[in-house]
Amino acid sequence: MSAEGSRVTVFRVHVDEDLCIGAGQCVLAAPAIFDQDERGLVVLLDATPPPALHDAARKAAKLCPARAIAIEEPSP
Repeated sequence: MSAEGSRVTVFRVHVDEDLCIGAGQCVLAAPAIFDQDERGLVVLLDATPPPALHDAARKAAKLCPARAIAIEEPSP
């Protein structure tokens, strides 16, 4: 695969449910993107949120104590 073929073209949120400890900071920072299941673990509601929610997604990833949230962004 060429380097061009691997370029990120869309803002995408990833969660690692195995890392989640249920702190809930993601839900507080971005309730339109994240929720919690009955065990308190992260549920991703929108993997490709609109631009108006990108800052909230970044904040949620930064606040996550387990680092269970990753953001993939297009290169400028």
